[in-house]
Amino acid sequence: MNIRTVATKPFDDQKPGTSGLRKAVPTFQQPHYLENFIQSIFNSLDNYQGQRLVLGGDGRYYNRTAIQTILKMAAANGVGRVLVGQGGILSTPAASCLIRKYQAFGGIILSASHNPGGPEGDFGVKFNTPNGGPAPANVTEAIFAKSKEISEYKVLEADDINLDQQGEYKLGGMTVEVVDAVEAYADLMASIFDFDAIQKLLSGGFRVVMDSLHAVTGPYAKEILENRLQAPAGTVRNGEPLEDFGGGHPDPNLVYARELVEIMYGDDAPEFGAASDGDGDRNMILGNHFFVTPSDSLAILAANATLVPGYAKGITGVARSMPTSQAADRVAKKLGINCYETPTGWKFFGNLLDAGQVTLCGEESFGTGSNHVREKDGLWAILFWLNIIAKRGQSVEEIVKEHWQTYGRTYYSRHDYEEVAKDPANELMDQLRSRLSSFPGQQFHGYEVDLADDFSYKDPIDGSVAEKQGIRLVFKDGSRLVFRLSGTGTQGATLRVYLERYEGDQSKQNEDTQTALADLIQIAHEIAEIKKFTGRDEPSVIT
Repeated sequence: MNIRTVATKPFDDQKPGTSGLRKAVPTFQQPHYLENFIQSIFNSLDNYQGQRLVLGGDGRYYNRTAIQTILKMAAANGVGRVLVGQGGILSTPAASCLIRKYQAFGGIILSASHNPGGPEGDFGVKFNTPNGGPAPANVTEAIFAKSKEISEYKVLEADDINLDQQGEYKLGGMTVEVVDAVEAYADLMASIFDFDAIQKLLSGGFRVVMDSLHAVTGPYAKEILENRLQAPAGTVRNGEPLEDFGGGHPDPNLVYARELVEIMYGDDAPEFGAASDGDGDRNMILGNHFFVTPSDSLAILAANATLVPGYAKGITGVARSMPTSQAADRVAKKLGINCYETPTGWKFFGNLLDAGQVTLCGEESFGTGSNHVREKDGLWAILFWLNIIAKRGQSVEEIVKEHWQTYGRTYYSRHDYEEVAKDPANELMDQLRSRLSSFPGQQFHGYEVDLADDFSYKDPIDGSVAEKQGIRLVFKDGSRLVFRLSGTGTQGATLRVYLERYEGDQSKQNEDTQTALADLIQIAHEIAEIKKFTGRDEPSVIT
């Protein structure tokens, strides 16, 4: 076994964000860049030698090249066995499933999620821990610390592995097992949902369109929807994963999933439409001429959980990210269960799930999941909706509007200002922070500020603290404005503005969302001076 030790120097930009290290492909293609980060992962861990590692990605450009490098580095660093998805493919929730099923010491997932792909697009690497979830802050900080002092990395000199053929291969003393990327995950879904009821729904003329956006969920959706549930061929659109996602933007929202939106708002629209993102952990749900906000989706799943076999005994609690609307809180209160408010980032749900404090989790950025894995899960959410529809015999719109009648409607929207200059974006946030103490008691267009803060979170399980997680303005009537800079992009900064207003009067629950939030939108622009700092009159994306 010929292990080569390569001298290297640290890069100063390898600090993982909320979902690992994301950079443009040319950055990862720099000599030693990928290798430094992978070696820093191994250097930060103890007692992994001889154990299992899960490896795969969303199929974007550079995925296969990176996998071959990582396999040879894993062999050189003493990993015992690597489970890698066939073709190098593993959705993020499927990777979490395999980590948990085979008790791996962790997983390396190659994805930049909803960011564009291709030679000039984005790439990403993140490490998931033995529970199957994203590495918490203490782990990512340890990886970053190692990246700042690295002086060498180890790699096995060997031929590439055939990633397209299932079976076992040897790399030095390490076994590489190329596994079916779909089977274990599909089996898990079959154990949670009432596939017989969903199949009956689909065979009765209920039409479904699933847009995989040429991203990772294509093979999963085809196996589950078209093969196991016998939906008509063609139910899954854009189902072949492509290195550049077909030139599209693999983000399941009303702007980037335009083809699906046109179908669902067109003539003779199907009854149900859905999309997922680059690595399969996000979802968008649509009915016939009807859009379900992710915040409402989480609340509706919680309210109807007992209709699903996997949650028939009830749920222990719900958790949501702070910017997500308070719709789920009202469901939790009625059910008599806890509802936790965490920072943005799926890793903050892991301790709550592991401790059995919650069953369902969600965030407004089109992510929902449960204790079945430790990642958000797009196809899981889609199947959950189909299970509810099959049991209730109602349309998507009818289910949502009945929910509003029971719990009230939360008018909610997110305005994204993408790729703004980082310095002015940070200045915008700093000037808001400097004024927090002066906001309470002030009135803006009839809204009086009750609370203004920079959200901090103390984990109830391990006591860790996360600070500066988003600026909140809460008004006397419960309406909210939230301002955050996103950590998921690679170009400039993305300013996210979240707007929320509760309406309990059933006669006022059918207003256009942006119209209902018009006063709050104006307040947000005035308070944050958005045009001054971003140069933008309008957001790039409204969801």
